[in-house]
Amino acid sequence: MRRILFIGMMLFPFLAMAQGFQVNLHGQKQIGMGHTGTGLLQDGASVLFNPGAVAMLPENYVQGGISPLFFNSAFLAAGANQQENNKNQVATPFNVYAVWGPKNAPWKVGLGVYTPFGGLTDWGTSWTGKYSLESLNLKAIYFQPTISYKLSNIVSIGAGFVYNHASVDLTRGIPVSSSTASSGQAELKGNGKGYGFNAGIFVKPSQKVSLGLTYRSKVNTTIDGGTATFAVPNALAANFPSPNTFSSSIPLPSTTSLGIGYYPTNKWTVALDLEYVNWDVYKSLDFNYGQTTATLQNTHSPRNYKNAYDFRGGAEYKACTNVALRFGGGYATTPVQDGYVTPEAPDANRIYGTLGFGYKLAKKLDLDVSLEFEHLMSRTQTNIETNLAGTFKTDVTIPGVALVYHW
Repeated sequence: MRRILFIGMMLFPFLAMAQGFQVNLHGQKQIGMGHTGTGLLQDGASVLFNPGAVAMLPENYVQGGISPLFFNSAFLAAGANQQENNKNQVATPFNVYAVWGPKNAPWKVGLGVYTPFGGLTDWGTSWTGKYSLESLNLKAIYFQPTISYKLSNIVSIGAGFVYNHASVDLTRGIPVSSSTASSGQAELKGNGKGYGFNAGIFVKPSQKVSLGLTYRSKVNTTIDGGTATFAVPNALAANFPSPNTFSSSIPLPSTTSLGIGYYPTNKWTVALDLEYVNWDVYKSLDFNYGQTTATLQNTHSPRNYKNAYDFRGGAEYKACTNVALRFGGGYATTPVQDGYVTPEAPDANRIYGTLGFGYKLAKKLDLDVSLEFEHLMSRTQTNIETNLAGTFKTDVTIPGVALVYHW
């Protein structure tokens, strides 16, 4: 019976997946170019990609974009012949940026509101892994006020404070032994917060080359006073105080990005980015309930994540004054070691390709669209805590659109 107490253990890995729930959808121009942007001057999304580049932007910006995420995952249990699929769900990561500074001033200020972590999935209440997860709705929204200063015509620096507001709504099954039911349900809902910073430097030594380096700090995110509700037969209700409260925390890792831009002609921009995610700070997950019983206990769960990398490349071609064509792709490694793969984020090494299109609607108004396809390598695993064994296969399709006003 005690193994059903690990309800809490599955909560924060939704926030923590370096790729599975790390949502790298921060600007349509950048997505179209394979998520490159650390070493480029493109638009207001530099607030996130490189605060140091903001002061070098030639104009002021107000822009917003959205990238609906269609997550399709399938699971084949060990020894089974029938594949199980998650239900169709559409998550909606978004980004909003504003950048302003007086004309010819060496400084600019900015604000970014974006969703670097999130997830939405529903496996149903009767699938093989229901005791690991039934459904999940996760949102993490970062607010980043930023200031950037141009030290010279070659070098600029910048930094921003980060506030994270997170929310989660999770359900999973509870195996019970009762004459009236064989399964119960747990629902965990709560809000969390965390703080960090984003800093960067941008260098443009010539008209042909630009370089950028960005460091986004670890963000310790905590949930206090979340609500845990248990639906179990009346005979077992005393073992699961309901409603209950819970608390937990997780160190969302620091990220270091290095980028380079190359401009062989006036029409072409080529970019490469390397991102390093310091996931080895995530050693374990500790989870505490407001009320415990002999059945419902606080938990300590090892995670032992490893550091992860993301290799990105892309290009933009200005076909004419009003039209820009973009393409790119990359390869990302997973931090989730064998034995820790879960249905919330059946993570694996992945490859992805992107396309983008930019159109100037008016002198000061641009339309940017993007399209991304990600393929995760199939992964056969047995989770060391839940013993859920089988093979996960996942593909992700992400269209996106943004409007950019500049002056």
